[in-house]
Amino acid sequence: MSEGELHTLGLGEAEERTYEALVKERATGAEELARLLGLPRDRLDLALGHLVEHGLALPADGDALPHPAAPAAAIRTLIHRRQAELHLRSAELERLRMTADQLAGRLMSGSPGTPECGIEVVTGPRAIGERAEYLLATAEREVAILDRPPYVKGPHGDGSSHTPPPLDIEALLDRGVEVRTVLDRDGLSCPGRISSVTGLVEQGLRARVATAVPTNLIAVDRRITLLPPADAGDPRASALVIGDTLLRNALMPLFETVWERATPLGGSGGACDDTALPRAQKELLGLLAAGLKDEAIARRLGVHVHTARRRISRLLETLGAETRFQAGAQATLRGWLD
Repeated sequence: MSEGELHTLGLGEAEERTYEALVKERATGAEELARLLGLPRDRLDLALGHLVEHGLALPADGDALPHPAAPAAAIRTLIHRRQAELHLRSAELERLRMTADQLAGRLMSGSPGTPECGIEVVTGPRAIGERAEYLLATAEREVAILDRPPYVKGPHGDGSSHTPPPLDIEALLDRGVEVRTVLDRDGLSCPGRISSVTGLVEQGLRARVATAVPTNLIAVDRRITLLPPADAGDPRASALVIGDTLLRNALMPLFETVWERATPLGGSGGACDDTALPRAQKELLGLLAAGLKDEAIARRLGVHVHTARRRISRLLETLGAETRFQAGAQATLRGWLD
């Protein structure tokens, strides 16, 4: 899990590092902890306050350091708090979806053309594909994509295979354009889909997975948005190219809300599920989430502490996590921990 995803749970880099240090008991006092972390004392005090506020640590008496809570329980508290906030935004999300659907319905009922208010109707798969390629070629900073099936049918039109739209994501990444995409979980069942997305993630694509992505969407530099048709294979289907400021300001919040609620898709190991983890790694993940120290984990596993640390390092690599907290947060978010 990246720093941006931790931020959605209310934590920053300093808070995460401080929590890790508390779990490992690397310091006996605040001054020593500040030196170990290379943080100014006031920044450390702020981080400790945030940990206590979010339930990741229990306040201590006097000058003693706060006592860290077990990672699994603490992360669940953060997730439940975040879920409550997202529920409050659900009504706004639904309103935005209704606005987009109503406008699309009004435009599609008329003849194709370029209506007023900076909204263009593009009809036919070939014209839509060319328009999408042009928009991506003009991208300078960022591209945001919502991706959901059904996709275009195979080349023989027999419906035997479906593939996502042919967007040249690799070219965008090569040009230094930031690309974020939320993939509908059902779309990952396409043959070779996970491996191709994982390869792009390793090149810099930021990808997440969600259930029931509301619509297909391609937003370029927050200035223009393409809403592809529901059935891209229909020769009469039309897409909307939206440059109107008011509607554009509604579609980007829609993307951001879906993005925040989606599950991160990591690089190596990021797309695995609970059954993809070997039994030994599941056991180790549970011990880490319980907040056990290296020595205690080694005793539980019946191995030397150095062996336990090597196994922990391999587990973090499998999960695409840099720290134990990230591993616990990612596993809890994905439902790998009871």
